[in-house]
Amino acid sequence: MIPTSLAMTAMFGATSAGAQVSGAQIDAAAGKVEAKVITWRRDIHQHPELSNRETRTSKLVADHLKKLGLPVRTGIARTGVTAVLKGGKPGPVIALRADMDALPVSEQVDVPFKSTVTTEYLGKKVGVMHACGHDSHVANLMGVAEMLAGMKQDLPGTVLFIFQPAEEGAPEGEEGGAGLMIKEGVFNEVKPEAVFGLHVTSTLNTGVIGYRSGPFMAASDAFRIEVQGRQSHGSRPWSGVDPIVAASQIVVGLQTIVSRQIDITQLPAVVTIGKFDGGVRHNIIPDSVDMRGTLRTFDKDMRADIMKRIDKTATSIAASSGAQAKVTFSPGNNPVVMNNPQLTQRALPSLKRVAGDDKVVTLPLITGSEDFAYYADLIPSLFFYVGVTPPGQDANAAPSNHSPLFYIDEPSIAFATRALASVAVDYLQGTK
Repeated sequence: MIPTSLAMTAMFGATSAGAQVSGAQIDAAAGKVEAKVITWRRDIHQHPELSNRETRTSKLVADHLKKLGLPVRTGIARTGVTAVLKGGKPGPVIALRADMDALPVSEQVDVPFKSTVTTEYLGKKVGVMHACGHDSHVANLMGVAEMLAGMKQDLPGTVLFIFQPAEEGAPEGEEGGAGLMIKEGVFNEVKPEAVFGLHVTSTLNTGVIGYRSGPFMAASDAFRIEVQGRQSHGSRPWSGVDPIVAASQIVVGLQTIVSRQIDITQLPAVVTIGKFDGGVRHNIIPDSVDMRGTLRTFDKDMRADIMKRIDKTATSIAASSGAQAKVTFSPGNNPVVMNNPQLTQRALPSLKRVAGDDKVVTLPLITGSEDFAYYADLIPSLFFYVGVTPPGQDANAAPSNHSPLFYIDEPSIAFATRALASVAVDYLQGTK
């Protein structure tokens, strides 16, 4: 349960006795681990692993955490790793999270540590690339763990480090990600009162931090629509039921949900069909069509309402032409990433100290999704963006996350490490 406002105020205003770790000390510690963080990131980038298959990455993480003298738990949610650092003084409990998985993307960036890894994905040979920056997330948190371990006697409280697999979604037929981490008890032994995470983005330049209080990233719901008709010859469509025409009408009909049926003056929504599969030959009307789509929303009630409208739209349009439609929403979809307003305000001075007042910017709603939302659904959380496009380059024109041309400006990695460590230390110390 989310604490009441009074409890939150007391929680965020707490201070520890004695000398505190200063911003200068955090910066110095970040400088000491910078070269290691870059090396880790390059190594992970060159050896990417898909969701629920992050065995090499998790071993690298676990070995490092053990060298720091931390108690380590492995195998949670298949390949997840956690560790606990106890400070030398009593204080609050927080969690810091990084995701580890790569994407089925063939890298086109010409760097010395370019990924040449290939694997089989959905029956096809594909390249594997850290096209979303999770390699830097892992390296960042490994660096933060080393920084905090080096100053733990001066730190109050406890830190739970979470290295999570399968943020991009578990393979079909498997569970994974943040939902499975929670299901398998990531918070059973150590229950944090705040969770922090970050994500790199090409939409911001190096040195810029983006955030938003309240709803930040959209809930994402994958769905499937199976349209069943009756096969016939292409020259005699009246002798069968054409599922391609019915499915095409469904695609068009779904667009009216957002444009004509939902009040989007407060919060937006998106309905997209990304896969349309039916038929094998130019003159054969097939029996069925299979479609896959995604729904993005920022409000629970709107989310539920649109789900019902998708089902009604698909089944009604199919029935009007004599076909049948079945709508199925995939399990394990992401809720909205909700940044706790009080926690966000509490962390802003830390972010501004690292970046400068003019380099911490409020972002619009992001229609992309993140399974960090599962943590934020349980515990007050803050998730923020860190820019990785080189200064002087137009971030709006930079290849996006998930692109084969996605590129991380390496100075941004050290910057992200400083930012996450600063947020963590300041929270533990109750620094205002």
